Formats: sequence, C-alpha cells, structure tokens
Amino acid sequence: MTQYNALYAQSGGVTAVINASACGVIETARQHTDKIGTVFAARNGIIGALTEDLIDTRFESDADIAALRHTPAGAFGSCRHKLGSIEKHRAQYERLIEVFSAHNIRYFFYNGGGDSQDTAYKVSQLGQALHYPITCIGIPKTVDNDLPFTDNSPGFGSVAKYVAVSIREAGLDVASMALTSTKIFILEVMGRHAGWIAAASGLAAEQEGDAPHIILFPEIPLNRDALLKRVDECVKKFGFCAIVVSEGLHNSDGSFISESGLVDAFGHKQLGGVAPMIAQLIKDKLGYKYHWALADYLQRSARHIASKTDVEQAYALGKTAVEFALAGKNALMPIIVRDSNSPYQWHIGEAPLEKVANIEVKMPSDYITADGFGITPKCREYLLPLIQGEDYPPYHQGLPQYVKLKNTAVAKKLREVASEIVKI
Repeated sequence: MTQYNALYAQSGGVTAVINASACGVIETARQHTDKIGTVFAARNGIIGALTEDLIDTRFESDADIAALRHTPAGAFGSCRHKLGSIEKHRAQYERLIEVFSAHNIRYFFYNGGGDSQDTAYKVSQLGQALHYPITCIGIPKTVDNDLPFTDNSPGFGSVAKYVAVSIREAGLDVASMALTSTKIFILEVMGRHAGWIAAASGLAAEQEGDAPHIILFPEIPLNRDALLKRVDECVKKFGFCAIVVSEGLHNSDGSFISESGLVDAFGHKQLGGVAPMIAQLIKDKLGYKYHWALADYLQRSARHIASKTDVEQAYALGKTAVEFALAGKNALMPIIVRDSNSPYQWHIGEAPLEKVANIEVKMPSDYITADGFGITPKCREYLLPLIQGEDYPPYHQGLPQYVKLKNTAVAKKLREVASEIVKI
C-alpha cells in the first residue's frame, strides 16, 4: 500500500481529554507506518492548515506522546474558525489542497465539536469538488455534550465530575457557615443552549438537603417568582441554598439573561456572568448574603480529577478514527454507543459527518424535574456512568506533571497565504 501522510488538528474549546484523542491518533498511526508516513499536526487548528503552519510529530518521543493521555488543553493549539461554503470561499479550499499536496497529506483528522464537524465535512468534500483524494474523519469533542448520535461527547464526563465534586464541597463549606454568614452560593457553569453540565451537578445531591438545591437550565426560561420562593424555602428548611446555573439561562422571550452584546468567531453571542445577576436578584428581594463563583476554564481544564471513563473513550475515538481512515472510510465521525447502563458498557460506532454538523442536542424534557429545578432518576441513570473512575496524572512535588511537546515546525514549501483567506 502506498504511504501517505496524515494531518491532525484540534478545534474549538479544549477539554481535559482532547489530548487523549490526539494520543490515540498518533500512537495508532505509528503502528501503521507502512500506510501512514508522518503525522503532522496543524498549529492552532484549521488556521494552521490554511497557513501551512504544521508541526512534525516525529520529533516527539513515544513517552511524550503517551503523556498526552493525561495532559489537559490542546497540545497543538486550537482555534475558533469556521470555513465558509466551497461555493463562496473556494480560495480557502484551494489553499488547503495546496498544503495537503505539498506535504503528501491524504488523511485529515479534525478533533472538535459541532462547528468543527461542519468544517470536517466540508474538507471531506474536497475529493469530489476539487478532485483531490483526501480522507477526512471527524473526532468528537465538546464539554457541552450536545453532539448528535454519540452517547456522550468526550470532555463532558470530566467536566461533569468536576462540577459535581465542586458543588458538593462548596455546599459543605456554605452549610458550615450559614448560621452567621453566607446563606446563598451560586456556581455558574458552561452551557449556552444545552444544560448537560448544569444537570451533572445534580449527581452530588443524593439525599434531601444536599447541594445543589436548585439547578437553572437553559432549556427552562427563568421564572423569577418561582426561583425566589424556592430559595426562601431552602434557606428556612436547610439553613442555606446552593444553586448551579448554566451560562445560557434565558428569559421567557428567549433572550439570554447575561448577554453582553458581543459575538465570538463562530458568530455565537458572548455571554457575561449570570451568577452575579441571580445573586443580586436574591439579595434585592430576600436580603440573603451570597457568594458566587464561575467555574469557567477551570471546569474544562481540570485533568487532575478527570473521569476515567472519559479518558478511555477519548483515546478510543482517536484510535478508531485512524482505523476508519485506513479501512477506506470517509466523511464519518466515530461515536460512542451505549450497550447498557449497569454495568456501563459501550462500543464505538459511526455517524456520517453530513448529519452530525451543526446539530445541537439539548436535555430531554424527561431528564428535568416537573418544577424545572432538578434532574430526574432517568437523567441520573444516564449521567452517573460518565463520571466513574479516577485516572490521576503523575505528581511531582505536590503538583500534577503535564507534558509540553517540542512542536517542531515543518519547513514551509508554499507562498504565504493571502490575508483574505484567513481572517482571524
């Protein structure tokens, strides 16, 4: 079989386990050197591919590649940059072909969420539209857990574990001081349209009185009167009230409560802090002293408390992506298929990129309690297996040890890209 090179890239918001997928890709490719010569990585996602800013992973030792499995964030850099349509942005795709051709790249692995899978699908169409033989496999990743077809999205299980642990520990803290100090604690978590991360916090509440007492989902418009009533009831019954709120909480008219008026590179509205807004509402109406916190980047970078299940699935999807490509499959995304809940068993399946791109899966209505403030047993049954197991990184002098790759640049063979092709 003729030997060709591969290109791997990371896209969108990074996670605690996206590098585990990278590890799966590179280690598997190194086992098939008769078919795959060099695995290049695009620096900063698709932007690196467009600008011919490539990394030669051959300079990384087997030990350092293996260490990616326990290292958070994006080892090769990520980006938020969405390719336009081939019809309107032909120059971008012609540039990709130039880069692929110059470096003998016939395999492309794009590791990201919904918008990234849209990019992966468009790249997969190059062979047909512009007559270049490229095999493209998308690798799922998003803490938001909103990709279709797959049982869950790599990165979510670890965020879920972090959030559930955090609200349990914070709840104990607040409870111990509530008599004379703070009575309200609010934790804001990620989730623009889908409340999966907020829902995961509900795993911490195993008996009455446990934090969180209230979960505010983006799927449920905020009812201020109902919220204030529930908060007051919790304080009077338990002495305090712990709340988890999704950043995408919205009003009855569909507007985000914390919308800042800005947009990101994907065209998504930038959200501000909803937690302080809810805290101030409670203070103004009920007078309770409060504290709030934003999990923010901490929730998605917390590799020290990653879910073992999440790590194993992220690696398996990277590994399978290479196996799919070598088997001649194209324009697919490997997915996680749940076989059973208890014990949790799963296998890797596949879904066409064309059907994956730009589809957002929200929380089912039967996963949210009738009052809109909690999760149902059915939701708990779905979520619980995803946070199981510990997969600690190595520690040195009390701190986790993460690998920093050499990221040796590949010599450029082409002219500098025109500025209109890449607009950051």
